[in-house]
Amino acid sequence: MFAAIGIFFFFGYLLGSVNFAVLVAKKHGVDILKEGSGNPGATNVKRVLGKGPGNLVFALDVLKGFVGAGLPYLLLRTEETPAAAEIHFTICVAGFVGTLLGHCFSCFLKFKGGKGVASTIGGLVVLLPVPILIGAAIWGLVFLLSRYVSLSSLALSVSLPISCWVLPLYSKLTFSPAEFWFAGALAAFNIWTHRSNIVRLLNGTENRFVKQA
Repeated sequence: MFAAIGIFFFFGYLLGSVNFAVLVAKKHGVDILKEGSGNPGATNVKRVLGKGPGNLVFALDVLKGFVGAGLPYLLLRTEETPAAAEIHFTICVAGFVGTLLGHCFSCFLKFKGGKGVASTIGGLVVLLPVPILIGAAIWGLVFLLSRYVSLSSLALSVSLPISCWVLPLYSKLTFSPAEFWFAGALAAFNIWTHRSNIVRLLNGTENRFVKQA
């Protein structure tokens, strides 16, 4: 188990460290680290280069998170007992956490990186599909009302542990304590990566997203 955790975490970290925002922007002759907000993520690429490149980066980052969590899920898939299912979930989480840390602290960018929202969405499609579906709907609603990407991402993050807690009360869905605490830790991490955005939101200086052609 521990060997598998280490292997998939390391693989995930290397995968996550590949920053598609930097690569896509470079194809367009732009150093995204020096343009816009300077953040190497899909939102900044979309602001600087437009919808096409921004959406491409977002899709690639989602795929990155999906592969980081999904590869151990596929390779280690067995007929599971409850105990084996918990071990399996832990290994998949290790792959996903490695991917997320690589995205946010890339070894190829002097341990800098993006906020990790798109990669979180991709990983949670594997790990917590219903909570992330609800979170994506909340993201869309908050964005339509506010036009703040950061506020929408924060709302998505906070919704994850809330969904894991509330859904079993009103449906047949169940979540283990490990899944609930994982969702809570992930929400806390995403809030931490958005700490500068929170300050700007409170100060009224955060930029609303403006559509690009």
